[in-house]
Amino acid sequence: MSRYRTKDTETSEDLGIIQTATLTLLALIIGFTFSMAIDRHDQRELLEESEANAIGTEYLRADLLPPQLAATTRGLLNQYLDQRILFYTRQSHEQVQEINQNTDTLQQKLWNEILPIARSNPSPMITLVVSGMNDVFNSQGYVQAAWWNRIPNTAWALMMAIAICANALVGFGARNFKKNIALFMIFPFVIAVSFFLIADIDSPRGGVIRIEARNLITLKNALNPQTKIQSSSQGSN
Repeated sequence: MSRYRTKDTETSEDLGIIQTATLTLLALIIGFTFSMAIDRHDQRELLEESEANAIGTEYLRADLLPPQLAATTRGLLNQYLDQRILFYTRQSHEQVQEINQNTDTLQQKLWNEILPIARSNPSPMITLVVSGMNDVFNSQGYVQAAWWNRIPNTAWALMMAIAICANALVGFGARNFKKNIALFMIFPFVIAVSFFLIADIDSPRGGVIRIEARNLITLKNALNPQTKIQSSSQGSN
């Protein structure tokens, strides 16, 4: 029996109630946070698909432009697609900044290419091209916002505080703790694994479970069949 644990029956019953309430709260908050992480992961995958569709659609709409302008626009879109694929790979902070700068530069070049003809010839076809380019830029912004959208630090702090209290209460109410120490280690181990899984899912750039640019790579291979890009085997399931 624990050194600090009383033999009083009423106190033992009260301890059981507190243990049950704390463990229930911990389970609920872990489940809720896990659901938040899964929803964010699914949203990032959907936005990657939407971005690939936007780029592919604009690549086709470039045919509505004059031949020389269409060729230049398609070339810039190919470069832009390369940068977007790199964005989804494991990169250092400095490399990510460089990719974002290159992406911003290419967006400006693409816009500058179609802006003069949009002003001089505001026909329905040109309007369609301009609208498609806006979709390309917007999809990149949505992806970036989704990658910044993480579980708040306050939620992590709350989970850790409740987990610490739950472990303390389990240890406080334990019988023959020294004889069954390995058995009692299962509970903190399960909590640690749960926290690791949530953190891994909520980290799109690092960890084991990551977002892979499958749709963007497929689009790149379709637009440039002579230079096939192999999709990495990093798990995102």
